[in-house]
Amino acid sequence: MKLMNLNENVLEALEFFSKNSPPLLDMRRFNLPFVVGSGNAFNTGKIIFSDRSAIFADESNFKQIINSYEDIIKKGLINQAVIISASGEKDSVWEVELAKKHKLKTILLTCEPKSSAAQVADEVLAYRKISEPYTYNVSTYLGMVLSSTGERPNEIKERLLSLVIPDNFPSYSSYSFVLPDKFMEICPMIDIKESELFGPHLSIRAFSQGHARHAKFVIPWDKELVISIGEENKFFGHLENRWDVKADDSMGFAEMLCLTYYIVGKIQEIKKPYYKENIEAYCADYGPKAYGKDKPFEVIVPGN
Repeated sequence: MKLMNLNENVLEALEFFSKNSPPLLDMRRFNLPFVVGSGNAFNTGKIIFSDRSAIFADESNFKQIINSYEDIIKKGLINQAVIISASGEKDSVWEVELAKKHKLKTILLTCEPKSSAAQVADEVLAYRKISEPYTYNVSTYLGMVLSSTGERPNEIKERLLSLVIPDNFPSYSSYSFVLPDKFMEICPMIDIKESELFGPHLSIRAFSQGHARHAKFVIPWDKELVISIGEENKFFGHLENRWDVKADDSMGFAEMLCLTYYIVGKIQEIKKPYYKENIEAYCADYGPKAYGKDKPFEVIVPGN
């Protein structure tokens, strides 16, 4: 399988979910749970629980946070932990074990129902995924988001294909996204894609409207395109270096995630293939070694 660009991955994932609807996630069953994940699993948790009471943690602070709530856990006021992990491996294994040690019911959201974390979790909610390049994780987390929002993948795909990219799009060296405040949880997901796909070679920034006002655009540059979604950009970047993408109030998290990933993929399409030139070495060598593993990661992660 060839290494596709991110925008191609988004379209394939939407096509897959148009024919294979993810299971519906009943959010009413959760009552102030710990929601734990690493990287974009953490951000996915924040999206899914954006309108619910929850305590969020990641691999760096979960031990500290769960200890700080020990007295409340003992009183029975907190009794659930939702662990989100596409692979069900790496940090998710000890996160499930730690939650169980504190006598919490553990619910694992994963695409690998036979994974190590799934073997120890009290309950596993399994999602389907397509084959996609390592780190992309489009279908893995998109399925989880769709299961909580109920958006229609085929309609999202149609709107993406109708998006008109500006003629001068390739001429920029930097790209910034400004999103409506309610989608602020997607901003760090865009930041992660910048690191994975471009590293230090190209700048992609992402801010909510509220955060953008806090001096993020003190230094305008004619080589930066400011992409504002949903609201007209009247303030940020040079006037001729702005692209306003229309979005109505009905847009949900899944569509905003797909739209921003699609645009990032369009940037990847026109720039030097930094990711494609380096991902094999990462997966074969220092990527797994950072987790204390000798077995290489798969460059193309299989679907299920």
